[in-house]
Amino acid sequence: MSSPPAPGRKRRLSSDPGSRWASQPEDLIGVVASRLLLAGDLLDYVRFRAVCTAWRSGTDEPRGRGVADPRFHPWRWVMLPEGHYLYPGHPKLGGYVRFLNLDTGALVRSRIPLLTGGYHCAMDSVDGLLLLLGNPDWEGAVRLLHPFTGDIIDFPPIEPLASRLLGTCPAMLRNRRLTKSVCASVSINTAGAITVILDLYQVRHIAFATSIDREWTLSTWKFPPCCYYPLPFQGKLYVVVDTPTPLVEDQDKVHHVVQVDPPITLEDGTRALPEPKLIATIPGHKLLHPDGLVECGSELLVLGHNDIDMSWSQIVIFKLTDLVLQRFIPIQSIGGNTLFLGARNISVSSRVLPTAKGDNVVYYNSSEPPYLVQYNLTSGTFSPAIDTCSLYGRAPGPSSLVHYIFSCCDRDEW
Repeated sequence: MSSPPAPGRKRRLSSDPGSRWASQPEDLIGVVASRLLLAGDLLDYVRFRAVCTAWRSGTDEPRGRGVADPRFHPWRWVMLPEGHYLYPGHPKLGGYVRFLNLDTGALVRSRIPLLTGGYHCAMDSVDGLLLLLGNPDWEGAVRLLHPFTGDIIDFPPIEPLASRLLGTCPAMLRNRRLTKSVCASVSINTAGAITVILDLYQVRHIAFATSIDREWTLSTWKFPPCCYYPLPFQGKLYVVVDTPTPLVEDQDKVHHVVQVDPPITLEDGTRALPEPKLIATIPGHKLLHPDGLVECGSELLVLGHNDIDMSWSQIVIFKLTDLVLQRFIPIQSIGGNTLFLGARNISVSSRVLPTAKGDNVVYYNSSEPPYLVQYNLTSGTFSPAIDTCSLYGRAPGPSSLVHYIFSCCDRDEW
């Protein structure tokens, strides 16, 4: 047995485990904090800072810079509906919104005051940030909100642009119609200026603005009719466009992947969007029906079907980096993830859906009766994506997490 300490003699502070953690070198604290941010889960970083005063003072505070600093964006968090058709922002929810982490499966319920009282609705979510549209009393104010820090950046109201594009119908209808299927991208330059790019799918135009602009600037060009829903990635927009297209003059059935870069400053000092840049061409015999793009890990993937009957045809997936080099080699593994296909495509880790083996694609099968089908890339087989007790989704009764995630692909249904 160890003898007790001599009278009047205190134990060393370092014998306390909590004190040892708090006395870690500042550079080590900084390394651990930066790796937590690189891992993509902002809430782990917040929990790390909450351990002790030393760790909190040795790391950057997310609040106040949650929108302006990309390190603090909640990258892999998505909004979820609440069931019974209670979409985010529904008056019955009192401003509460549930968020799901697509990598870890963590669920967080957060209250967003701007979504109470029907004053705002959520147009889109980009990099985990919420793009909100205000009611007509504020000319359709547009705000970019960090759901966890509460940071807000204001942008010009949408009503003048909606009025210009959609004529004399009532303001509410103009704003809602213009932003019904909007897709946003956020870019931040070295000076810290934040630019939001809006793909206005209904009118095939793109608009952009910064927080110091008084109005939205419209692109001088528009997408052709045969284009798929865009994908925001690293401040840019990527779109799959079918022929005919002005980008390439040929009559064969081909698909083009184009890239829309952030606006540039012209010689006269004004800013404008550059023309879409053709980065890859896919012959029709390599990919019959495209299903757009999806971000999976650090890769951009192009998906599609190789049969006229898309309900039961083989799904092929290419890496965009391969297509740029004209290498048409379908991949057979997506790292155990599950891809959800809809108006927008989503990649979900197998940890979120433990009942799925992974390397699956879930999409809406239009056969009779229609249902959600799961295609396994490895075996090439089809199976129902959900069990029979939750076939009817968010109608009254039991629902599957698959339904909730799939609803994020088609937010118009909200």
